[in-house]
Amino acid sequence: MQDFWVLIKYLFLGIFQGFTEPIPISSSGHLVILQDLIHMKLEGLQFEVLVNFASLLAVLIIYRNDIVRLIRNGIGYLITKDPRQKDEFDFIIFLILGTIPAGVLGILLGDAIEGLKTVEVVGITLIITGIALWIIRNLRGSKSEGQLTWKDAVIVGLAQAVALIPGISRSGATIVAAMLLGMKQQTALRFSFLLYIPVSLGTMLLSIDDLLSQDLANLWVGYAIAFIASLIASYWSLKWFMNIMEKGNLKYFAFYCFIVGAVVLIFL
Repeated sequence: MQDFWVLIKYLFLGIFQGFTEPIPISSSGHLVILQDLIHMKLEGLQFEVLVNFASLLAVLIIYRNDIVRLIRNGIGYLITKDPRQKDEFDFIIFLILGTIPAGVLGILLGDAIEGLKTVEVVGITLIITGIALWIIRNLRGSKSEGQLTWKDAVIVGLAQAVALIPGISRSGATIVAAMLLGMKQQTALRFSFLLYIPVSLGTMLLSIDDLLSQDLANLWVGYAIAFIASLIASYWSLKWFMNIMEKGNLKYFAFYCFIVGAVVLIFL
């Protein structure tokens, strides 16, 4: 019976991480809170990396047509120099530039970031996330993908690096930065989630040795349940969030972050 409840906890963790990854309320912060609530402490980054990889697969499925087009036109521009393909080639370069800050800081400050995974830190950073979302709640930018610059890419990349701190939403930070730079909501959303792909993939590749070195004999069922739950939850959550972005209802996520952040600081 005890093993059954452990598996149920893994299911909840997978659903929580998957549902909160695409939306701007911080999946890492919610994992910290939920682990505290259900008294299930998962040491290290292995579990988080695994369920984040499930979220990555969901993003790849949803944006598969965009990814294929970017790769096809990017390679085509290198070969033919067709000006009609230059926007896609530039977009790929901007994604690479935007990936660098989080990649570098993640490697250099990984242990320090791990030490910030406390409910107190998450409570504070959720409120900060809420403030940022409130600031941009009514913004309607005009900048489309063909108008982006390398400075835009670097600034959004730095915002993604800040989101390494638990409780700072990755999607929230990148979308806030993108919209403050004047991007359209759909451009900000697309850039944010395509930017998530290389960072998540890189994190997974860097963590393979750690995952393989772990004794997963007693964990693989729970990890598999969490992985599948995260994949399904991430897919439907991102689909839902794309609809929310079209309607411009980010203020509700700000309210949520304020409430949860305050509850965590007061009661946990």
